[in-house]
Amino acid sequence: MIQIENVEKRYGDFTLTVSLEVKEGQITGLIGKNGAGKSTTIKAILGLIQPDAGTVTVFGKKVSELQTADREAIGVTMADSGFSNYLTVSDVIGIQKRMYASFDETFFRSFCEKNKMPLNKPLKEFSTGMKVKIKVLSAISHQAKCLILDEPTTGLDVAARNEILDMLRNYMEQDPGRCILITSHISSDLENLCDDVYMIDGKVLLHEDMDVIISQYGILKMDERQYQQLDKAYILSTEKGRYGVRCLTNQRQFYVENYPGIVIENGNIDELILSIGK
Repeated sequence: MIQIENVEKRYGDFTLTVSLEVKEGQITGLIGKNGAGKSTTIKAILGLIQPDAGTVTVFGKKVSELQTADREAIGVTMADSGFSNYLTVSDVIGIQKRMYASFDETFFRSFCEKNKMPLNKPLKEFSTGMKVKIKVLSAISHQAKCLILDEPTTGLDVAARNEILDMLRNYMEQDPGRCILITSHISSDLENLCDDVYMIDGKVLLHEDMDVIISQYGILKMDERQYQQLDKAYILSTEKGRYGVRCLTNQRQFYVENYPGIVIENGNIDELILSIGK
């Protein structure tokens, strides 16, 4: 549903070169350290910036060719944006009704009632978690076919994060033809939500299915002597420090079976960022 092919964008000394795809029926994660190009990628998809090279297509159309109905089928939350704190939920409903012909007011009001969100209370009096719920609710309440979410759970406690993730799961369950592109620095959120993940740092460093990362990736810990004897055919990155050697592998079971003397831990997104990013 979203296709980025050889997109390039230059900002001074920084150049982003990226290709990725968000498929129908899937939730795709976009990870990387700050300044890696995640927000630039999202802005290119939304047509907020013009790439220096490459193409971006959404729903099979170039971004510049999207019609009003196509744009209404995209739901967006950005990390540094939101509704004014002086607006009430009723004000937000009015805005959504004017912006989106397909806005489902009944669904919006029902969700607010279920979550005890007073309609006439200014947003500045809401908790951080409630404000994020309003942002995500606004993105999904106009029958969007594609969600683009930039750090939607940042700053939330565990309970609030789980509630946001449940909203996104329910959104996908209602229509198998939908998709989500989500960025987050909270690895557990992505591991519990995404079907696949792209890691970028100016370019794509890794694209992998989430179940493969969880089931096959691992961290090997050993001393220098063990490292010298190690078969390095399946090592993706190596870090040597004062207390030994750490290696990232995408074939954890191979080392479990052949090197019982070294410490082997399960892989996760945090380890990918730390190991591949270096």
